[in-house]
Amino acid sequence: MAIIALTEFVKALDLKIIYAPPDVHTLTLISDDINRPGLQLTGYFSYFSKTRVQIMGKSELSYLAEMHAADQESVLDRYFSYEIPCLIISRGQKPPDVLLDSARQYQRVVLGTDLVTTKAINKITHYLENLLAPQITRHGVLVDVYGVGILMMGESSIGKSETALELVKRGHRLVADDVIDITKVGENKLVGKAPDIVKFFMEIRGIGIINVQEMFGVGAVIGHKTIDIIICLEQWVQGKVYDRLDFGDETMEMLEVEVPTITLPVMPGRNLAIIVEVAAMNYRLKRRGYNAAAEITRRLTAEIQKREEEYGG
Repeated sequence: MAIIALTEFVKALDLKIIYAPPDVHTLTLISDDINRPGLQLTGYFSYFSKTRVQIMGKSELSYLAEMHAADQESVLDRYFSYEIPCLIISRGQKPPDVLLDSARQYQRVVLGTDLVTTKAINKITHYLENLLAPQITRHGVLVDVYGVGILMMGESSIGKSETALELVKRGHRLVADDVIDITKVGENKLVGKAPDIVKFFMEIRGIGIINVQEMFGVGAVIGHKTIDIIICLEQWVQGKVYDRLDFGDETMEMLEVEVPTITLPVMPGRNLAIIVEVAAMNYRLKRRGYNAAAEITRRLTAEIQKREEEYGG
């Protein structure tokens, strides 16, 4: 499970420390979600996301200010009794003394930001999602073809790097070769990039290591790309039945995201780069609602019905 040091979080987002206990350097964040404790201020704690970063805006502090002093102390005492990672006060507001007293009692971190609440939430969420999002590393080649992120996978020496090199020569862009760090962004989006140490390098058997950016220019590479399709390259197996219509049913699961997958048999004479280009263009057409396999099936069905009516009549 990924974690972030609270002090690193404070520094990265330029937050002000209003109160921090002596052990602040040992505190960490584990959730990329944020909680606005409006319900908790009313006394509802049955469902309280205590592991999330907490943020109070003008609404919460105004509501708190209208409460009786005894109620303020009671609800804040219960609120800070939970091990929340930190509480952020937005809009540059000054937290009331009763809040700070309770935070000190339970040794909870109170931070401040001058940003309005919605902008603060967006900035914090973006930062946390990037650092705490689930990640995996996979072997393959990731390329950007006509704006479509294509992850080519397959056994060693199948031709992934050579195909990617041909695609780069044809004007497309390399993202990563051999080792790809894949991050889940949001609920159903995967983004791939190369580790910094091998960024934009490619291994071509018989030649060695090449730097694609230096050789072909900055327009031949891109730092990261959403993975839209997975193309699995495999040696042609005589007698094996391959999908010839492609209704888009095959998928591969990565980080609980189902990615459309194409199995592409490799055999002498096949121009894999052109086939990958066609796969990218076909994907874009499907996104627009056009499916060539469904269209030809519709035409065949219509022709069969027409002939049945003619002969039946």
